[in-house]
Amino acid sequence: MSDAQTMRTSTARRFRSDDERWAAVVNRDHAAVGQFFYCVTTTGVYCRPGCAARHPRRENVRFHTSCEEAENAGFRPCRRCRPNEPSLAERHARSVAAACRLVETAEELPDLDALAEAAGMSRFHFHRVFKALTGFTPRAYAAAHRAERTREALRTSRTVTEAIYDSGFNSSGRFYAASPETLGMAPATFRGGGKGETIRFAVGECSLGSILVAATAKGVCAILLGDDPASLTRELEDRFPRAALVGGDEEFESIVARTVGLVEAPSLGHDLPLDIRGTAFQRRIWLALCDVPAGQTASYSEIADRAGSPKAARAVARACAANPLAVAIPCHRVVRNDGTLGGYRWGVERKRTLLAREISS
Repeated sequence: MSDAQTMRTSTARRFRSDDERWAAVVNRDHAAVGQFFYCVTTTGVYCRPGCAARHPRRENVRFHTSCEEAENAGFRPCRRCRPNEPSLAERHARSVAAACRLVETAEELPDLDALAEAAGMSRFHFHRVFKALTGFTPRAYAAAHRAERTREALRTSRTVTEAIYDSGFNSSGRFYAASPETLGMAPATFRGGGKGETIRFAVGECSLGSILVAATAKGVCAILLGDDPASLTRELEDRFPRAALVGGDEEFESIVARTVGLVEAPSLGHDLPLDIRGTAFQRRIWLALCDVPAGQTASYSEIADRAGSPKAARAVARACAANPLAVAIPCHRVVRNDGTLGGYRWGVERKRTLLAREISS
């Protein structure tokens, strides 16, 4: 069962009795919209639970589960809440979905005025509705989609120049200006899977199992935890398929030792130079994670809010799962809204251990 189906089922269970339904009518509970309709015997109309009309007397109210059922019982739709037509929330959701499709299919990304006009709203109203439903402004959504198009174009196009126009940019200057924020690296580096780069790495052991530490000339680009050293090495190869991977020298061993020290005592923090590579959204989330103090936790929703995308809790979870720098970017400090641990890329037991160490230190 999908999350949406689960939510609808859970909501329906809240309104199984007439007492619960009447309470929803009195409170104008918009969560009940679509779950049932109430009919007023003295006026002969039926309404949505959130209708703004004056409340009828309880003894004059009957409940039905559909418009058809209410109309078959002899009631007509309220002219105020128009229960037989799509609700305002549904109309907004359809308009935003259509705007998203327009962004995704347009050769050149449409501006806010064009999107608002297509949705039949004013510029200001559309901007507010879009952000409320998606967690992103229209511009941020368009930028995120363009970033995805850029990454895909760089993977499939024959040249970087071809990728520039395949991803919707109308000039190479704008493309190269946006690429550090969009890709986290130069376009040629992204396209080449690390081609031309030398990455030093070493695999060792720590109290949480095997640990792989890898670094470019800029800084540590991967800290991976697991049970099988060979699997960690393969994961690094998959991440940088065309880079030159070389074993670390004595100088590199000091970086490995400092990284292992971070795992053993995460509350002490670190001064490791980091080479953080990810999308603009991922880096925004990872930066918000770094602001969570050692020994404390934050929910996915709280991190989304801190990152400026309050509706993007699921995207936060995906960003945590994509984090290549275990402990240095402390995604182990993110928990579910109810305080339970949730998932962790390197295993829930490791997450529990890291949090326990921080709390006890």
